[in-house]
Amino acid sequence: MHRNEIVSSTSEELILVDEEDREIGGRTKGECHQGDGILHRAFSIFIFNEQNELLLQQRSSDKLLWPGYWSNTCCSHPRRGESMEQAVNRRLFQELGFEAPLTFLYKFKYHAQYGAVGSEHEYCWVYHGRYAGPVDANVNEIKAWRFVSPEALNTELQANPERFTPWFKMEWSHLKTNFLGEILE
Repeated sequence: MHRNEIVSSTSEELILVDEEDREIGGRTKGECHQGDGILHRAFSIFIFNEQNELLLQQRSSDKLLWPGYWSNTCCSHPRRGESMEQAVNRRLFQELGFEAPLTFLYKFKYHAQYGAVGSEHEYCWVYHGRYAGPVDANVNEIKAWRFVSPEALNTELQANPERFTPWFKMEWSHLKTNFLGEILE
């Protein structure tokens, strides 16, 4: 089953933050990603199944930034006036059609340029969770999805790092060094 609802647009208003992740205003998603980008709040979610495999998604070919690249389970932005808890639950359901309890792990700031098209300049909150049911991917957001073991993912990242989004590579490196043993217990 595949859904195809439109769940994001360049006109939605995102949360601008300072270097300490304090809210300082809002701008549209389009404005936040132009040129060098404007620092804004974002999140990334890592969902594991009962076999300790990570759910990866391949970003839609219609994405402005990093289209067709493989990335973590779900990543997006809280909208202006929306709590992070509301945002992560909303977006996980919108993109993958399921709900799962999520646990906050850490947050970090990064900047990644996608050629002349634009960039990500985000203060990203990272979450993890477990889920064992069906996936109902939204084809407007996700081209493909699959579960992969941490070992197979490490091998794939080493062999073909150019197939993955920059934030995912940073997050996976930090996750496996600092949290993976605890997550997979």
